[in-house]
Amino acid sequence: MSAKRGIRLLQPAIAGAGRLSSPPNAASNALHSLRPLSTPSRRPRISVRTPAASNSQRFSSSKADEPAKTPLYDLHAAHGAKFVPFGGYAMPVQYSDLSVGESHHWTREKASLLDVSHMVQHHFSGPGADAFLSLITPSSLTTLKPHHSTLSTLLHRETGGIVDDTVITRLDATHFYVVTNAGCRAKDLEYFQTELAAWKEAGNPDVKWNVLEGQGLVALQGPAAAEVLASVIADPEKVKLDELYFGQSKYASIRIANWNTSPEVLISRGGYTGEDGFEISVPASSTVAVTEKLLSAAPETVRLAGLGARDSLRLEAGMCLYGHDLDDSTTPVEAALAWVVGKDRRVEGGFHGSSVILSQLKPKKDGGKGVTRRRIGLVVDGAPAREGASIVDAEDNVIGTVTSGCPSPTLKKNIAMAYIKDGSHKSGTEVAVLIRGKRRKAVVTKMPFVPSKYYRGP
Repeated sequence: MSAKRGIRLLQPAIAGAGRLSSPPNAASNALHSLRPLSTPSRRPRISVRTPAASNSQRFSSSKADEPAKTPLYDLHAAHGAKFVPFGGYAMPVQYSDLSVGESHHWTREKASLLDVSHMVQHHFSGPGADAFLSLITPSSLTTLKPHHSTLSTLLHRETGGIVDDTVITRLDATHFYVVTNAGCRAKDLEYFQTELAAWKEAGNPDVKWNVLEGQGLVALQGPAAAEVLASVIADPEKVKLDELYFGQSKYASIRIANWNTSPEVLISRGGYTGEDGFEISVPASSTVAVTEKLLSAAPETVRLAGLGARDSLRLEAGMCLYGHDLDDSTTPVEAALAWVVGKDRRVEGGFHGSSVILSQLKPKKDGGKGVTRRRIGLVVDGAPAREGASIVDAEDNVIGTVTSGCPSPTLKKNIAMAYIKDGSHKSGTEVAVLIRGKRRKAVVTKMPFVPSKYYRGP
């Protein structure tokens, strides 16, 4: 999840949080029914709090050309972080205690803590919030239960192209928590402003939008994540992690230094690495204290991880990276994300780009248009395939392009994500990738490459 200017490490594109892939399961996506948009006669009030110039530079230096800093910048530096500019922020790519490969394996075997405070966190609330978000995304939100989340996409009005990928959490009947990508920050803020203005002009119910400037966001990922987090929750009887499943969230306080407790944080269970894990949204004043507590709770188990390990982890998990595997010209159907379109939405439509997307979902034999390309996974022989490499058939016809690729530390194979001509997308199809002018054998492979270990409910 980043803009196309994302850094390279071992040449893969580094993920800002790349999180969209095949559905974890139908229940966790909470794709439910939609009620019609209401249009009351009174003019609505839209309350919008967007970041002022001073707020948007809260963690940056005074120099305009320098990247901003998350609340954890000094902590990263103290742990020997190597920083790179990413999504407008100075972000750690790795630390002095572990190589990128070692950090990748550590996450798969124990637990890693990642700073994702560069992501943009929003609150949408009010009587119109439900219907507004249902208009700009294809997900079924009206029956999404409180403290349940769904992966989704923001869509362009006419084309159904993906503005950004996002996670939407219903907090209560009229209140949603939404996370979008750092690399898309300016574009997304403009998109929300434009869409809310049009919503207001149409006389729709009130919507309040609040960008959570300065809010911390950390991700604890790995098989030991739950045990570590449970050990620092102030009231473990109130928040029982064994009853918190993938796609669900809870508010809780964290025991920090000197027997103090943090303000309530929002704990969301999810794993963009493919492992069990949590994203923890923390008030700015407590971000450092909460992070230090998580690190000190089990020092032989938890290590900091940077963008380098994150990218190989997310690619093994089959997660998309915005600006590489997703962009404004790509629809959810082309991106193998048709599962984000709720079953009821496929019947009722009513969301941006629905005419295009629903036509693509409908088979050509039934009068639909289908798609000409599809996102797929590849296992590549020889040298790893990098972004931009061409995929060719047996007659050397170009039939696709690689969008992300790297060696898989877990599989000890070269893996890649790509778009390929419809008809050549079936698992097991043999193709070739042109790498430095040489043909390399490749096989279309189902994703995720490494089995996911999400903590699902019964």
